[in-house]
Amino acid sequence: QVQLMESGGGLVQPGGSLRLSCAASESILNINAMGWFRRAPGKQRELVATMRSAGSTNYADSVKGRFTISRDNAKNTVYLQMNSLKPEDTAVYYCTGARAYTWIYWGQGTQVTVSS
Repeated sequence: QVQLMESGGGLVQPGGSLRLSCAASESILNINAMGWFRRAPGKQRELVATMRSAGSTNYADSVKGRFTISRDNAKNTVYLQMNSLKPEDTAVYYCTGARAYTWIYWGQGTQVTVSS
């Protein structure tokens, strides 16, 4: 069972930046894909960004051009760089990992609050 641990959330003003980290308990290259979801109060879970093991990435339209998913294979860590943050980005962000195209590994979540 792969363990995922997020960090890096917090309170930031609109227009600011945060970088979330997701440390995995084993090599992320053994996982088909890594991704970030978020859940805002009163809203459904939203897929924010994904990265396949081969390196291809995909983003939700709402974050394209502002968020970047990346990874450090040596550290078994995936990152989500979030720039130009907006109040509507406020949510709990979850790191996830997939096998056989199913998201089966989940972190505990980290709160991101964008407010002045």
